[in-house]
Amino acid sequence: MAKKRVFLTGGSGTMGWQGFQELYHRKDQYHIVLLNRGGKKNRELFAPYASDPDVTLLWGDLKHESDVLAGVTGADVVLHVGGMVSPAADYDPKGTISTNVTAARNIVKAVKAQPNADDIRVVYIGTVAETGERDAPIHWARTGDPIKISVYDHYAISKVVAESIFAESGLKHWVSLRQSGILYPNIIKNYDPIMFHVPINGVLEWATVEDSARLLANVCADWVPEEFWRRFYNIGSGKDYRITNFEFEQYLLGALGLGSPKKIFDANWFTLRNFHGQWYADSDALEGYLHFREYKPIKQYFAELSARLPAYYKLAKVAPPALVRALGMKRLTQMPIYGTMNWIENDVEPRIKAYYGSKAAWRAIGGWDTFPIRRPTEDVSLLDHGYDESKPLETLSTEDLQKAAAFRGGALVSKYSGDPYAKLTWRCAQGHTFEMSPNLVLRGGHWCPEDLPGPTDGDLSLPFTPWNYDEEAKINPFFAQVWYPLHDKSEHNVYGEEIFAGMKGYENK
Repeated sequence: MAKKRVFLTGGSGTMGWQGFQELYHRKDQYHIVLLNRGGKKNRELFAPYASDPDVTLLWGDLKHESDVLAGVTGADVVLHVGGMVSPAADYDPKGTISTNVTAARNIVKAVKAQPNADDIRVVYIGTVAETGERDAPIHWARTGDPIKISVYDHYAISKVVAESIFAESGLKHWVSLRQSGILYPNIIKNYDPIMFHVPINGVLEWATVEDSARLLANVCADWVPEEFWRRFYNIGSGKDYRITNFEFEQYLLGALGLGSPKKIFDANWFTLRNFHGQWYADSDALEGYLHFREYKPIKQYFAELSARLPAYYKLAKVAPPALVRALGMKRLTQMPIYGTMNWIENDVEPRIKAYYGSKAAWRAIGGWDTFPIRRPTEDVSLLDHGYDESKPLETLSTEDLQKAAAFRGGALVSKYSGDPYAKLTWRCAQGHTFEMSPNLVLRGGHWCPEDLPGPTDGDLSLPFTPWNYDEEAKINPFFAQVWYPLHDKSEHNVYGEEIFAGMKGYENK
């Protein structure tokens, strides 16, 4: 049998590189085509594969139609992992949205240009950030829950828009796999003020980079069933990888030999809200299809990570914690734009409101002696999706869709033909009329694009829609489930109008 041709984007990134290695180990089954930017670093990275007949190296840009078309042409599977990601994405909001949205459009266009478009499998890697902050008591989540992009998260805006492009493309074989935080050896090297944007009692179900790589290789296999496609899944490494952010810091600092987070950080350096993270109530569903997990205990994973650290990292074990705290970590918190203590010291009110609620709430954190460290319940509780979920999507009636729309504060406007993948006309609680498939609404958790923060539909020429979740929660019961448990009903905050004005208001005073 002829080898399958697999087109992989983002092969130089964390997940993409590991995925490439996994595919390369199976090169008896696959011919691998990679599109990467042609900088010196990437060319050196892939130089060992330049003459390999089982690998085709393309140099170009995801924003260029011709470059993407070259990669897609002849492909049996498209693994779209590439794009701008955090933390780099946080420093270039416009570039992030432009790159990630344009790439999605280019891939769909290229696939549709193929004579066998219906046969090509397209795998889009989404993100946990699409559903935003899900701290206790709403920390158990699943696909179909409300899209809720955290305030100022332009990376998540780009990923939500891109996901909708694939879901509404009309392609017969697409899937969106929402990636969680990835554990990988070089995570130790991450050194950015954004590391303090996570609430210390927040949660995440992590995915190891090794599991993620097996996922990318396994999804190319012939044994993946037809029913798998045209759906949304959450990627996670399972029960043992469901931890709190405080537990993550314990594991990470333990790998470095630095001891307790309480010796290195102040409690109030970390935000109280507005990051992203959840424990997945449904990540086992993806494992059931793709069988990608290694089932290695998380303690063992970090122990092995520690053993693989370069020798110079071992110097951290002999460094006084007070020195690491003062010269390293505290300075990070004071950096312009994204440093949490920079916001406090300079009264950057929009950021303080978004991430702490108020300066008084920040003061109330106090120190580790007064701040309660909590791990939430492992009893799973699910949100209401507003319709009878015991019915298969294909058997839903017009009445079912009308009920779901009403739960979102809106209405179904057009007649339903019975095809859940065909676009219908809906009206949201704010009075906007829009087109969207029942599949994207119910399985994906999407709703009115005009209510999303950011440039509508990813078009940077359009006005920027700010985050106004307080008002949305008042008129949308579906969305209220993920807002009111974490925010006071008296809040009236609108965020984000200043982002595309050169970060106005975020410079040091």
